[in-house]
Amino acid sequence: MKRLKSYYMNIRHQQTMERKWIFPLAIGSIVFLFLLFLTTLTSSDGTRFLPLYRSVTSSSSVFVESKLHVIPTSTLPPPPVLAYLISGSNGDGHMLKRTLQALYHPRNRYVVHLDLESPPEERSDLQNYVRDHPVFARFRNVWMITKANLVTYRGPTMVANTLHAAAILLREGGDWDWFINLSASDYPLVTQDDLLHTFSYLPRDLNFIDHTSNIGWKEYQRAKPIIIDPGLYMTKKADVFWVTQRRSVPTAFKLFTGSAWMALSRQFVDYIIWGWDNLPRLVLMYYANFISSPEGYFHTVICNAQEFRNTTVNSDLHFISWDNPPKQHPHHLNLNDMQSMINSNAPFARKFPKEDAVLDKIDSELLFRGPGMLVPGGWCIGSRENGTDPCSDIGNMTVLRPGLGAKRLENLMSSLLSSENFRPRQCK
Repeated sequence: MKRLKSYYMNIRHQQTMERKWIFPLAIGSIVFLFLLFLTTLTSSDGTRFLPLYRSVTSSSSVFVESKLHVIPTSTLPPPPVLAYLISGSNGDGHMLKRTLQALYHPRNRYVVHLDLESPPEERSDLQNYVRDHPVFARFRNVWMITKANLVTYRGPTMVANTLHAAAILLREGGDWDWFINLSASDYPLVTQDDLLHTFSYLPRDLNFIDHTSNIGWKEYQRAKPIIIDPGLYMTKKADVFWVTQRRSVPTAFKLFTGSAWMALSRQFVDYIIWGWDNLPRLVLMYYANFISSPEGYFHTVICNAQEFRNTTVNSDLHFISWDNPPKQHPHHLNLNDMQSMINSNAPFARKFPKEDAVLDKIDSELLFRGPGMLVPGGWCIGSRENGTDPCSDIGNMTVLRPGLGAKRLENLMSSLLSSENFRPRQCK
């Protein structure tokens, strides 16, 4: 009985405790419902009498969501990365600096070469300039070939130097899309923002290389003679010399010729350097004894390689004023050629005398570049006041600010890639 009574008393005690909690709980529920009702009421100006949270549009909000902004999805294609070789010889050091300034963009990659004929002081000055320039040093995308090559421009040493630079860019330059070779006598006619914007819309496997299989007089004067280039084994520059014996035209591959200035795809440069089916090495051995081999080696390889022969666009992207005939020596461009250069829609032109007035006009009217400064682009966010270089303050590298040069380039590409000009199996 005592156990039963004790059990009963425990139950009564629990019931009493439960009743004590019911009343406060009921009162609290009524107060909560009343406050909730007040939050649904608003004043005549639309303000709530008792807001339970701060608006996320308030400038004093502490909510993380108030600081988030929706980033619109861009429909623009990503800009490419261009890899340049800029080469020169004795006395070209200053022009190499100027051309580098006119071509520079932090997205791109650059190899600069001043050949072994130039004095050590000139190469050292250029090397110090590349090393000490604050923008180049920040992005570390400019390399100078310090162990200079001796380049004979009519012989295979120019091809060897081009392959050397391409190998450096493959090893050091990371991802890039096109390789462009220029000399100290070349100069751009558009900004890099114009060029990158236009090339953003192009297939990345295109190769811009002026070429033809109609070698004409070159068969007798270039293909059949055998030459030796002293630049391959001497430390002093000398002209090529000729071997009395002649050779026949090869039958293992078809010869092509064209301009020495090109914009080659990353895929094709990989193939040229690695040569996985041996064609690039086979053709290179033949062109080691070929006069003016830069005007035939790359053209013959690309047009005999099944993988790449349908990727060629028949243009060197240059404005050149040739002698006529036989189109072997370009005239030096001057102020009288300015409108013709613009009308050509070409992104580059050659051949320019050193420090000619036409370069100053290109800088001021086409590139908007101040003396000694880099060409401004979307990545330059500094002020222009009091002659300040706007590229001394650096913003987003992917922002492009194309101008009229991009429109000219668009017209050129529309023509080059039209059904009349761009056809499968151009290498014929």
